[in-house]
Amino acid sequence: MRTLSVSNGPITLNVVVAGPETSDQLPILCVHGWPELAHSWRHQQSHFAAAGRTIAAMDVRGYGGSSKPEPISAYTLSELASDVAAVIAALGGRAILFGHDWGAPIVWNTALRHPENVAAVAGLSVPFTPWGETRFLDVMRAMHAGKFFYQFYFQTEGVAEAELAGDPDALMKIYHALSGDAAYPGFGRKTPEATLLEAVPLPDPTPAWLPPEDLAVYKAAFAAGGWRGPLNRYRAQDMDFDEAIGLRGRRITQPAAFIAGTRDPVRFFAPGMDLYATAGAGCDDFRGTTLIEGAGHWVQQEAPAATNAALQDFVDGL
Repeated sequence: MRTLSVSNGPITLNVVVAGPETSDQLPILCVHGWPELAHSWRHQQSHFAAAGRTIAAMDVRGYGGSSKPEPISAYTLSELASDVAAVIAALGGRAILFGHDWGAPIVWNTALRHPENVAAVAGLSVPFTPWGETRFLDVMRAMHAGKFFYQFYFQTEGVAEAELAGDPDALMKIYHALSGDAAYPGFGRKTPEATLLEAVPLPDPTPAWLPPEDLAVYKAAFAAGGWRGPLNRYRAQDMDFDEAIGLRGRRITQPAAFIAGTRDPVRFFAPGMDLYATAGAGCDDFRGTTLIEGAGHWVQQEAPAATNAALQDFVDGL
C-alpha cells in the first residue's frame, strides 16, 4: 500500500493505493460512505491488487486524512464528485468506480457530471435513482411521518455530533445495527423525539467481520476528525437538489452494476417497497444485481469474498 495526497483546489484528499504503479489496465477507485474510511475497502484492495490491478481508495472530504471544511455547502454531491474527478486525474484520467453507501450516490453522480473520466461504475447498497422533481427529504418526511428517521435527526447542527462524540461505543453500535448480524437491522422503531443511539444495543460478542484492530482504525479517525463533516453530507441534500436541475432525468450510460446484502435496511427505506428490485432501472448498460444472502449494510466488509467475486465478474465483463 502507498498513499497519495491529491489536491482539488483548497481540498486535500488522502488516497490509499494498492497494486502496480503502472499498468495497461484501467485503475479502480473506491469511495466509502458514512461513517467509514478508505479502510472500508481493504478486502477489495487486497483482492484486486493480488490480481495485478491498480486499486485506490480515498478518504472522502470530512473523513480520515482528507480536508474537513466547515460549511455544509462544501459537502454537496457536486463538490464530492469534483473530488473524485481530481483523484481520477491523479490516477491517469479515467477509472472504474466502486461506491458504497453515500459513496454510491457520489460515484453515480461522478458518472453523470464527469462522464469522460468514468469508464464503469458499481454501486453498493444504494442503487442509482435519476434526479426527479421532488426533494429526497420531502419524500422521506411523507413516508416516515410520526416516526424516527435518522436523516431527520442529523439535520440540526451539533445535536448528532454531541451524541456520537459522547459515546465511545457509537461506531460499534452503528456498525452492528445496520449489519446482517442484527436481529432487526436498522436504528429501531422510535418516536421522532428519540436519539440515534437510543435503544441501539452494543453487540456481545462483537462481529467477526470487524475485528478490534479494524475498529480501532475507525475510532482513531473519528476521535481525531470529529463528526461534523460526515453529518454535513446529510444536511447538503436540499442543496444537491437545487444544483441538479440540469441532471434531472439523466441516466447512467456507462456499464453499471449493483451489489448489496439481502438484509440491508436501505432496501426498505420506502415502507412496503423493495428498492433493490429495480436497481438497474436508471442505467442504460446495466450488467446486473448481486444480492448477497444474509449480509447487511456493510456488504464489502461483512461478505468480502462474495462481494469481490461480484466485482471481479463486473470488471472482467467490461
